Amino acid sequence: MKRFFCSLIISAVLAACGTDKGEIKEPAPEKPVAEAKSGVKAHHERHGNRIHVNNIGPLYKVFNDSNYRHYAFAEKIGIKPVGSLAEAYFTSRPLIHIQSCDLYQVDSLTHSVPFLVPEAADLLAYLGRNFQDSLRTRGDSGDTRFIVTSLLRTPQSVKRLRRVNRNATDSSTHKFATTFDISWSRFAHADTLHPIHEGDLKNLLGEVLRDARDAGRCLVKFERKTACYHVTATK
Repeated sequence: MKRFFCSLIISAVLAACGTDKGEIKEPAPEKPVAEAKSGVKAHHERHGNRIHVNNIGPLYKVFNDSNYRHYAFAEKIGIKPVGSLAEAYFTSRPLIHIQSCDLYQVDSLTHSVPFLVPEAADLLAYLGRNFQDSLRTRGDSGDTRFIVTSLLRTPQSVKRLRRVNRNATDSSTHKFATTFDISWSRFAHADTLHPIHEGDLKNLLGEVLRDARDAGRCLVKFERKTACYHVTATK
């Protein structure tokens, strides 16, 4: 009888602890940053070429950080502007060579060179990871990459760019290697036969950028004419 009551007590203790036959349950995995902050439930189903996205508002209003603020942070953590590509190898701060990888694709650069300060390079990788993690929670494979269209610019390249792009200014923060542009109209699709809707990808990328900005990691400007998110690292 004593053994019977002992067995009952042990069973009750195990039940209260939430265990099954004495085994400890694994803690739940952490949610991707974008998902956790946006309040999006994991494992949304993909419907054809559409995925679940949250309405964060008009992107041109949500991402309207002034060039004055971009410039202040760029001067603070960036390099002294260089006059040529050769000078990029002898800067006041070390630069990271940015190349296409599993997280993002670097476009054919015509008015910039592929370098960023470490803070901006870390931010770019952070955004790439969260973008793909968010895609997986929306029912996609997570292999779609966003495209980086502009990185470090020299004063000469800015002048050339101004001839074809009125958004380019002499006070461009790209000169400090703290800033990069990400296209919101083009993406590198892993599944070229059944790619995700470009509008959904644009808005999902907006969610990821909003969360990064709310965390104090960047400033963002939504540019319509050049179809890109203009992003400056802040720390």
